[in-house]
Amino acid sequence: MQKHILVTGGAGYIGSHACKALKAAGYVPVTFDNLATGWQEAVKFGPFEQGDLLDRARLDEVFAKWSPVAVMHFAALSQVGEAVAKPGHYWRVNVGGSLNLIEAAVAAGCQNFVFSSTCATYGDHDGVVLDEDTPQRPSNPYGSSKRAIEEILRDFEVAHGLRHVIYRYFNVAGADPEGEVGEFHRPETHLIPLMLDVISGKRAALTLHGTDYPTPDGTCIRDYVHVSDLVDAHVLGLKWLEDQRGSRVFCLGTGAGFSVREVVNEARAVTNQDVPMNEGPRRPGDAIQLVSGSARAVRELGWTPERSSLKQMIADAWRWHETGHYDK
Repeated sequence: MQKHILVTGGAGYIGSHACKALKAAGYVPVTFDNLATGWQEAVKFGPFEQGDLLDRARLDEVFAKWSPVAVMHFAALSQVGEAVAKPGHYWRVNVGGSLNLIEAAVAAGCQNFVFSSTCATYGDHDGVVLDEDTPQRPSNPYGSSKRAIEEILRDFEVAHGLRHVIYRYFNVAGADPEGEVGEFHRPETHLIPLMLDVISGKRAALTLHGTDYPTPDGTCIRDYVHVSDLVDAHVLGLKWLEDQRGSRVFCLGTGAGFSVREVVNEARAVTNQDVPMNEGPRRPGDAIQLVSGSARAVRELGWTPERSSLKQMIADAWRWHETGHYDK
């Protein structure tokens, strides 16, 4: 009997890669997406159900139709600058939508929940490699909304037995090595695809958002994880829950952060192309440095971020960038 997994945001960048990994692991991923930022063309690995997390009746229909054994929750608004400017929108969509989803899952008897959270729940911890026990002090409404969802999951476990795995990570990069899905946003806001747009001549220059950070080269530092490594961890988390193991939080990182300038320099080396740059002001809500360890995930899940070298991530992203796009 095939096991259906409800994947919210399955038409998006990370969600589509998760659907491919789920299918490869023998599951049937059912994508639930409103296509606000996702692409129907990215839904290649299982059924598609269009809907919005704020529509509880639609969620109930989908749970009744597919009887998923677990939820993998990626759908969220995720732009820090937008969150600072529109906090109500982020709380309504991220927290309100997630609460609807969690309540619908419990009502349908779906008791396994894998949640894609973020290291933005930590806020600024300069010079610290984050782990699961680092205090959470989010510095923007996006991080605050994700932390709130984590707390809702804990409350629902106490009240309803909803078991969950929470993943905290930050910058995701790269693309499916086989080129079936990749990263494509409109508008684009992520560093690596923006940089590749400049290299391919689609943009005139890359804007550095802040060059006066207290870091070695003045640009902020982030940990990067290859999208394929990231979704492999999510499948491992699903199996963790299926094995009746307890709710758990895992950080997913490499423990080695890279500054914006370091990422640009690696892209020049990988593509053998120049990257023209302009210097701009800092973006509101951006942290100085976010670097995450993954010792618990390596030890308990057996996870290995084997593709997450900066060279590999940029090379896979560049391959997709040259050939793969979606059209509405």
